[in-house]
Amino acid sequence: MLLPKRVKYRRVQRGRMKGKATRGNFVAYGEFGLMATEPAWITSNQIEAARVAINRCMKRGGNVWIKIFPDKPVTQKPAETRMGSGKGSPEYWVAVVKPGRVLFEVGGISEELAREALRLASYKLPCKTKIVAREDAEAENGGE
Repeated sequence: MLLPKRVKYRRVQRGRMKGKATRGNFVAYGEFGLMATEPAWITSNQIEAARVAINRCMKRGGNVWIKIFPDKPVTQKPAETRMGSGKGSPEYWVAVVKPGRVLFEVGGISEELAREALRLASYKLPCKTKIVAREDAEAENGGE
């Protein structure tokens, strides 16, 4: 499971997820990537589940790059607690993802295997995604 070694503030506010991704919105390392098409919070458990699905499908061949990191703590108050008495304690970590962000990249394998691996990974994630190739992503960003 991914989580930061240390953070400046233990608890953060929720914030908003408006707009499109301005960083990490193209395939940089591999040949194929999994791009988010809607905003979401992706937990460290979901990232790990998607990574395992990709590696199982690829049978340890090729490379996998995880392009997101869960650096936002999400707090929860204990069950059956009355209102008030402050903010809850951090329970898990999420990565804030905006539309256009490339979540995973794969390389060193055939296109058919890459698409299958990324399709299996997309089922583990809470947002809609699409599979993009290196040239597709560059053409999309150049056209905007």
